[in-house]
Amino acid sequence: MANLKRVPRTLYLDTIDSYHRLYGMETLNPLASVVDFKNADSGPDHLRFRYGFYALWLKHGAQCAIRYGRNRYDYQDGTVVSFAPGQVVEVELMGEKINPDTMGLLFHPDLIQGTTLGRHIADYHFFDYDSIESLHLSVREQQMFTDTLQSIRAELEMPIDKHSQTILVDRIKLILDYCQRFYDRQFITRHNINSDILSAFEQNIRAYFESGEALRSGIPTVAHFADKAALSPNYFGDLIKRETGQTPNQYIQQYIVAISKQLVLDNRYSINQISDRLGFQYPQHFTRFFKRHVGMSPTEYRMA
Repeated sequence: MANLKRVPRTLYLDTIDSYHRLYGMETLNPLASVVDFKNADSGPDHLRFRYGFYALWLKHGAQCAIRYGRNRYDYQDGTVVSFAPGQVVEVELMGEKINPDTMGLLFHPDLIQGTTLGRHIADYHFFDYDSIESLHLSVREQQMFTDTLQSIRAELEMPIDKHSQTILVDRIKLILDYCQRFYDRQFITRHNINSDILSAFEQNIRAYFESGEALRSGIPTVAHFADKAALSPNYFGDLIKRETGQTPNQYIQQYIVAISKQLVLDNRYSINQISDRLGFQYPQHFTRFFKRHVGMSPTEYRMA
């Protein structure tokens, strides 16, 4: 334990038991755990590690900070962050050396393998949000979250039998569905901020094509515009979908259709020139795209 505190390298915590041993916790089930840091041994002040499992953390106060990707986030009351297997996270205790007021849920991919939750785990996009896009809970939401954690903890304390996996997976799905609901509420309460992001997205799409960037770099990706908004692609995509009813890809394609109609009707440009200007790799790709969205080929549209 003492050596771990001094080693700055990335730790690969591929099992829940390895995480427990780092903080002196008991392993009740090798595939799932409810962690309460108030009952944990004092761990490293500053730690960088890679998750081998899913994690959800509910944090109160500001005794620690998390760095994930390019962003650093200082926790405030009632904040939830989530991580998926393979993500590298840096954790640093802030201020006095005390255990943070933090509770968390850990579960290994093997637990949900072959289950309905396992087949749909990718639908919970918040596992790929950056920490700066954390979920902020009301007092009532925090109580719902912690009550569900306690029910999972109670099940983990039961002897393992043929029903254990089904019950655990159902309760884990419940807490993930709560998080999905709370994020939906958060998108609504941040409507004014989100409207500004949507407006900037529209302006950035227009600027991308008007500046000739499509000719140089090809059709823009969602990640390109998410980066301009300083958001993760998944969070950006969910935000745009909730604001407009369309995915960012659909929004980009809608703009390309509109501008391509204008260019096709301008006889100064050949179809090949229009294809290049809009970022298509080959003219036939543009022709297929145009016919799929407009119902006729660019040549037919020009001659109609």
